[in-house]
Amino acid sequence: MDDLAAYYARRAAEYERIYAKPERQADLAVLRARIGKIFAGRRVLELACGTGYWTDVIAGSAAQVTALDLNEEVLAIARTKPNAGKVAFIRGSAYEIPDLGRRHDALFAGHWWSHVPLLRLEAFLAHAVGAVAPGALLAFYDNRYVAGSSTPVSRRDAEGNEYQARKLDDGSTHEVLKNFPEEGELIRRASRHGWGAHVDLLPHFWLLTWWAPK
Repeated sequence: MDDLAAYYARRAAEYERIYAKPERQADLAVLRARIGKIFAGRRVLELACGTGYWTDVIAGSAAQVTALDLNEEVLAIARTKPNAGKVAFIRGSAYEIPDLGRRHDALFAGHWWSHVPLLRLEAFLAHAVGAVAPGALLAFYDNRYVAGSSTPVSRRDAEGNEYQARKLDDGSTHEVLKNFPEEGELIRRASRHGWGAHVDLLPHFWLLTWWAPK
C-alpha cells in the first residue's frame, strides 16, 4: 500500500474536489447530517482521515475525536479545518492502529474500505473492531460506481480487485485500487465482526453501520 500512500500525498492539495461535483451535492448534504447525528456525543476514532473533510463534520457534534492518517501532507490540511481544535491527530496506518486503550465507542472511515485489497479486508476489519470499545458503533462510507461521475474501472486482478487510472495536476498517472462492493457483500462482511449491519444506499454513495460485539 506504499504506492497508495504516495499517491494521496501527491494529491493532498486537490483531493477535496471530489466533494465539489454538482451531481453529488444532495447525497453529501444527507450524509453530513446523518454522520453528524450518529456520532453526536461519542468518542470517535477515525481511520484514514485524509484532509479532514469528515473529521470536521464529526467533530462538530462528537464528544472526542482521534483522527489517524499515514500522510503528513493530508494531516496538515486537516489541522486547518474549523473544528480541528477538538481533534487529536495521529500519524499512522489504518492497518496498524496504535493502542489507544479501546476508549473509543465509535469508529469511522470514509473512502477507505474501497482501497483495502479483498484478501486483506477480513483482517483489517477484525483489527478495527479490536481497537474500539466493546459494543462500539462502526461506520464506513464510500462511493458507488456511477457511470459518468466515477472514474472508469481500468482493470480487475485475479483476486477480484478493481483499479482506476487517475491523473493528477502535475501530469502524473497512477493506478489506484478502488473496489465497489455491493450491498450484500457489505452486510456479510460487517456481520462477521458484529451485529445490526445496515447499509444506506444513496445514488452516489453508501454508508454502512454496525455494532461491535459486546
